[in-house]
Amino acid sequence: MKQLVFIHGGETFDTYDAYLSALREWDYDPTKEFGERWKNSLQEELGEAWQVLAPSMPSKYNAKYVEWCIWFEKVLPHLRDDVVLVGHSLGGIFLAKYFSEHTLLVSIAGLWLIAAPFDTEDTDYSLADFTLPESLENVSKQAKHIVLYHSTDDPVVPFPALDKYKEKLPGATVRIFSDRGHFLQERFPELIEDIQSL
Repeated sequence: MKQLVFIHGGETFDTYDAYLSALREWDYDPTKEFGERWKNSLQEELGEAWQVLAPSMPSKYNAKYVEWCIWFEKVLPHLRDDVVLVGHSLGGIFLAKYFSEHTLLVSIAGLWLIAAPFDTEDTDYSLADFTLPESLENVSKQAKHIVLYHSTDDPVVPFPALDKYKEKLPGATVRIFSDRGHFLQERFPELIEDIQSL
């Protein structure tokens, strides 16, 4: 059975006060709380030949890199060779940073970074302790295939982040969209097709 690990996105803040301010400003939308998203249908779309692991990362509204590392490392003993890893938004930069610092004991068949932030240039958000190191060479060494997805109309992560990843991960395949925003749609057939083509 093939394996896929999905790491969801989240929010980061430099200070607890900044986090509290954001909580006060955000609106609650009950339609988004349990809305249908492609990440929730990965198992269904990929089928019985796949095992999808989708850990709920700690404190997603005030994420801390070290906390995410601790929880992610609880998943690692369950992985087998040729695992596929998919990170969306903050989950993408988490995987890039984690594998720049650590070497997995099993082989990575594919790594997908979807709408992943690269840095805080041209944005008003913080990456806190999720900031990438200078080199992502260890990421390239570990993943047999790296695929970068970004949409030109992403309102959250500026499109130039894609170019920065392309520069640091020169062997990566790039998929550019023009109408997906921050990839919050119900279905993601291109992702399913790419994963199944491995």
